[in-house]
This record gives sequence, structure tokens and C-alpha cells, in this order.
Amino acid sequence: MAKMWAGRTSGDTDKLADDFNSSIHIDNRMYRQDIKGSMAHAAMLAAKGIISQGEADILINGLAGILDDIDSGALEFDMSAEDIHMFVEQILTERVGEVGKKLHTARSRNDQVALDIRMYLRDETETLIEALSELVSVIADRAEEHKCSIMPGYTHLQRAQPITFGHHLMAYAMMLIRDIDRIKDARARMNKSPIGCCALAGTTYDTDRRFEAEKLGFDGICENSLDGVSDRDFCVELMSAFSILMMHLSRFSEELILWSSWEFKFVELSDAYTTGSSIMPQKKNPDMAELIRGKTGRVYGDLMALLTTLKGLPLAYNKDMQEDKESVFDALDTVKMCVAVMTPMLATMNVRTDNMLLAAQKGFINATDLADYLVKKGMPFRSAYKISGQIVAKCIAEDKVLETLSLDSYREFSELFEDDLFEEISLTTCVEKRISEGGTSFGSVEKQIASVREILSK
Repeated sequence: MAKMWAGRTSGDTDKLADDFNSSIHIDNRMYRQDIKGSMAHAAMLAAKGIISQGEADILINGLAGILDDIDSGALEFDMSAEDIHMFVEQILTERVGEVGKKLHTARSRNDQVALDIRMYLRDETETLIEALSELVSVIADRAEEHKCSIMPGYTHLQRAQPITFGHHLMAYAMMLIRDIDRIKDARARMNKSPIGCCALAGTTYDTDRRFEAEKLGFDGICENSLDGVSDRDFCVELMSAFSILMMHLSRFSEELILWSSWEFKFVELSDAYTTGSSIMPQKKNPDMAELIRGKTGRVYGDLMALLTTLKGLPLAYNKDMQEDKESVFDALDTVKMCVAVMTPMLATMNVRTDNMLLAAQKGFINATDLADYLVKKGMPFRSAYKISGQIVAKCIAEDKVLETLSLDSYREFSELFEDDLFEEISLTTCVEKRISEGGTSFGSVEKQIASVREILSK
């Protein structure tokens, strides 16, 4: 394909240099945004009298035909083209003749690519937000199902206090709601149009940048032409939000991996989201959760790659910035795939509430409530703490839990123990007594679920 920039030079470059310089293998996914942006640009040029309305109609109809042909598969990308912008313009000129060369009036590839990537990420993040909302909805459904399922809560990976599985799940729902908000915030700041900034200094033509911005669904324009073409902070911000999201998915995946092990056996993942071993027939490996955990590092790497690319660039546009798309597209694709896998994996997992309850009982995580019982009967806390520890030691020695030790055994340690003891140290009671807002009581978890569902409905 002929070089559009031939003139100052011959346009002849080495084949290896051509391949090194080309980005169409990466940026061809923006063809729809590129074509729609060009349609709006042609309409603006006509509205301002820079080209005639007839010429604009020829350009817009020609671009619409190219879009239809790419969508249908009738037109394939020419991988010898330098980028998607040059490909579309070359095809347009071949189809409509000399008028096609007027399309690039009052714009540069610098503002054109900045426009395309903003539009593309705006569209794709909307799809991602919908997928994340579905994931949160599934988590809320599972939390509703298990709002009364008791399990041990952990600190330092040691059994600490009784909570419900629904409460645990809702912690991740809250994290993901914030992730959605972060992506929405980044998307809002990204939604400013750079078209019309041209190469760096604007143009001598009397253009109407706000006309194009409105036509393309932007909230406004980039108000400094240097800034409009030379910064990719909107990509960095979005990738930062992606990285935080992946951190949350990775933590959740780590717990799924632990919970599905024989050591915990709290959940069993569906066969559809696990694999077996090539030599160990008993194995059922949580590979999808492990891959989500592993791909988190990949998204972090994409963020660091772009930050490093941008950190030393003088204004305005530099070819280094071509690297933005490879990083942000890879991060976006990775996040979308991880969310797509996580959602059905959670929806189909089997929850072993019996094992969760047994682990809570054997963890003696109601020992604090046992001490509180004695304190309420008048015993000083330090004395109650010591007796509770002695009772736990007795249970361990006799392979019992606090709920199965007899009242007579309790009374060997203190005459303050009475028949109401077992109700007080019941794990259900322990959970239900956590009545503070946001706590693990059944009613509190229900409120959390209702709150998340209300947010999702807006």
C-alpha cells in the first residue's frame, strides 16, 4: 500500500522497518470508531463550508460502505497498511476518487488515533461494566442463598470469629461495586474529544470541534491541543482501575483455591471450571481460578509498561505512544475474560455448608463468647478468659467442641455455668449478636444484599 506521507521523503522504507512501524495488526479493532469519527469529521467540514455538502455526502456514503463491508467480511484488512487510519483512507480514495483525499483536511493522525482509542475504550468499558454488574448480581444471589450458613472468619489465616458465608461473599460484592465506580469515573474523564487538535497546534481552518464532539457522544473537548494529542493518562487511569479489579478477583480466586482443597473442602467447583491431572486420577484442579490469579500479574505489567513508556516523553506526539494500544487492549481483553469466567464459576459452585460449620465449631471461635458469658455472671474478665482457655484445652484433649461438652464438665470449672450456657455460645447466637451495621448478623447481610441490588438497578 502506498505511503500517505510520501512527499518530504520518497516513502520507501525497508520491509523490516515497515513491519516494525506498522500497528494495523493491533489497531484494526478500532475500525468502527475510526470510520464513525471520519463520518462526523466530514459532516463538520461541510457544516463549516470547508468542503461542499455533496462532497461530504460522497465521503460519508463511502465510509458507510466500507463499514458494512468490513462487518460482513467482504473487505479484509490489508496488513501491509501502516495503521487502520491509513487503511480506511486508502480504501475510501480508491472507491470515491479524488474527493476521498479531502477527508483528512483539518485533522492529523495524531488527533485521529487519540479520538479512536477514546471512543473504543468508551464502548468497551460499557460492556465490561455490564459484565461486572452481572458478576456482582451472581455474588448477591449466592450470598442470599447462604446468608445463614455459618463459617469461620479468618485473620492471619487462623480461625477467628464466626461469620456467615453470605457475609464473606458480600465483602467481594462491595469491592467490585467500587471497581465499577472507578471504571465509570475513568470513563467520564476519558469522554472528551481530541479531534481538531490536529498534529499539536490546532488548525488554520475555521472548524467546529464541539460539533464533532456532540455528534460522537462526547461530553466536551480537550481544551488544549498539545494535551489532546500527547497524553494517555486516560488509558493509565483505566488500567489502574483494571489492576485494582484484578487484585480483587485474584484474592477471591485464592480463597476459592483454598476452599476447594481437601484441607478446607468448603466448596466444590463445577467440572466445567476445573481440570484433571495427566497422571493423578484423583485430582480436580481449580485451574480457572489459578489462571485468574496468574493473569493479575499480566494486567499489572501492562499498566507498568504504559507508565514507563509515557514517563519521559516530551510534548507533543511521539511514536512511542503507539505502544499504548497494545498494553491497554491486552489489559482490557484479560479483564473481560477473567470476569466472564468468574461469573459462571461462582454461579455453579457447590457450597459445603456442613464442612464450614464443622470448621467453625472445631476452631473454638465462640471462646470469646464463652468468656463474655462468665463476665455477665459477675466474673472478672481476666479470670473468665483463663477459664475459657482451660475449657478449650479440655475439649481439644477429649476431641470435643464447646457445644458438645456437658454442663457437668463446665461446672467443674465454675458454678456460674447454667442451662442457658449452650444458647449463649451457639454459633448461630454468636453470629446474630453481631448487630452493628455492616456486621455478620443475618439481618445485616440482608441489608447489604439489598443495598448492592439497589445500586445495580440504577
